Amino acid sequence: MSQPFVLDELVQKIKQWGKELGFQQVGICDTDLSASEPALQEWLDKQYHGEMEWMARHGMMRARPHELLPGTLRVISVRMNYLPTGAAFASTLKNPQLGYVSRYALGRDYHKLLRQRLKQLGERIREHCTELNFRPFVDSAPLLERPLAEKAGLGWTGKHSLILNKEAGSFFFLGELLVDIPLPVDKPVEEGCGRCVACMTICPTQAIVAPYTVDARRCISYLTIELEGAIPEELRPLMGNRIYGCDDCQLICPWNRFSQLTDEADFSPRKALHTPELLALFAWDETHFLKVTEGSAIRRIGHLRWLRNIAVALGNAPWESSVLDALEQRKGEHPLLDEHIEWAIAQQLAKREALSVTVSSAQQQRLVRAIEKGLSRDA
Repeated sequence: MSQPFVLDELVQKIKQWGKELGFQQVGICDTDLSASEPALQEWLDKQYHGEMEWMARHGMMRARPHELLPGTLRVISVRMNYLPTGAAFASTLKNPQLGYVSRYALGRDYHKLLRQRLKQLGERIREHCTELNFRPFVDSAPLLERPLAEKAGLGWTGKHSLILNKEAGSFFFLGELLVDIPLPVDKPVEEGCGRCVACMTICPTQAIVAPYTVDARRCISYLTIELEGAIPEELRPLMGNRIYGCDDCQLICPWNRFSQLTDEADFSPRKALHTPELLALFAWDETHFLKVTEGSAIRRIGHLRWLRNIAVALGNAPWESSVLDALEQRKGEHPLLDEHIEWAIAQQLAKREALSVTVSSAQQQRLVRAIEKGLSRDA
């Protein structure tokens, strides 16, 4: 395996095998991420990771794949499209009576699917090489997957911190296969964001605090998925009807005009999650929640946080007596949920009062006009 032309041939085989396994692109890089360590340390020092203590637990190991799997010489980085047909972005986000679930979570949990395919890729390489140590990763270990993907030529890091590809936008998953053979590496691509700051401007909570830097504590994806406690009150009105994740920074990105649809049936939207009514979701008991989210990434947040997120969305919805009734009916189940229900009820009552004032004002104006018309006749 030491002859260069043999390794070049193997790389071509690996990329072909990757495509046969459903990956849209396969790239290869070395394990040196030392250039990413200062930015990672600064991000941690500023507490931008919020309650994700696991981000800091392993220190700089995230930038050192060879420490994660001793003997690692190369990282095979892959991407797989997940955007489903009929994603219904706008129609869901613009209807405050519906709940918006980030499009990556509408189907089967991607972790298991990608990891299985990466394992199959590793086994094919092992069959060809006779000897090979490998280990697949999909958000399952302290590893800086985006810098690795960038280094492997899959795209560049956008100002929203996600990987962007000129032919595919950003609606894709990433995965890594650590191997102990000295494969030729790919070249990084040029950055393509230029002066564009659309993602920074559109972010509902202004979580992108600087180009390429996200303060997770303000990010709706973090608030609805990673945060275990109460959502900060000042951020709740900004969340709208987003109940699991957020896609705004991707939706506004010009490069996502070139997004490619997935051909993976497992990523097809589940009907109950695609364009769901908030009131219907809020009525789910835990048994139904677990049934609907079986094999889904959503299940990991649990029923309590699911209801917490929906309560916030109901607070942001237009005034409806049915919303108020639904909120009242779930009071007393858990202190965390009660806190968000009380907030949502207060929002609903404030909207009812504002609507009442508006109606009264309109009635008053009609009365004044009637009186003026009568006086005009008498004159």
